Amino acid sequence: MPEPAQPDHVITVLIVDDHPVVRDGLRGMFAAATGFEVLGEAADGVEGVRLAAELDPDVILMDLRMPGGGGVAAIAELARRGQRSRVLVLTTYDSDSDTLPAIEAGATGYLLKDAPREELFTAVRAAADGRTVLSPAVASRLVSRVRCPDGEQPLSARELEVLRLVAKGRANRAIAADLFISEATVKTHLTHIYGKLGVSDRAAAVATAYQRDILS
Repeated sequence: MPEPAQPDHVITVLIVDDHPVVRDGLRGMFAAATGFEVLGEAADGVEGVRLAAELDPDVILMDLRMPGGGGVAAIAELARRGQRSRVLVLTTYDSDSDTLPAIEAGATGYLLKDAPREELFTAVRAAADGRTVLSPAVASRLVSRVRCPDGEQPLSARELEVLRLVAKGRANRAIAADLFISEATVKTHLTHIYGKLGVSDRAAAVATAYQRDILS
């Protein structure tokens, strides 16, 4: 049988995340895929900037909230240094306070950690080509922010899904199973929902959502 065609260019990747399990998982995913090579790993933004200069990867997968040096500061420093590597944010957080600063600092793309594996591979290839990559939830949030810069922050499509299930009395674990996301991600969405609605618990979130016709 003929050998499978090899890609013209292997995309080199640097993984920056403070969780060893996440780094190991990502390295394993890319090792099993054709056309990628993981050059190294870093546990915080400071180490990520240093390794980027040393290894010169095509794409840097950057977490945002890391002890010892966050992702936004690292992205800004990479831009200041003129580093050619494209930065693809890969994080659990999709709030305005995370999304906008990262993109303003120079990130090429923004993807959530619950993205399917093929979506991640496609995003890395696009980032390597210099194309902007945004998860649907983040893209929707940015459009809403442009349309309503000073008004109430609208809930994202995913946050609405979570809130509807909360209104049905579903627990976090059940919501996670229904939406094929982690329980931690559900808690993150709830935190964002509470902040946007100006409430502090599930019952108040549901009541406020009905009052504002967010839920019907």
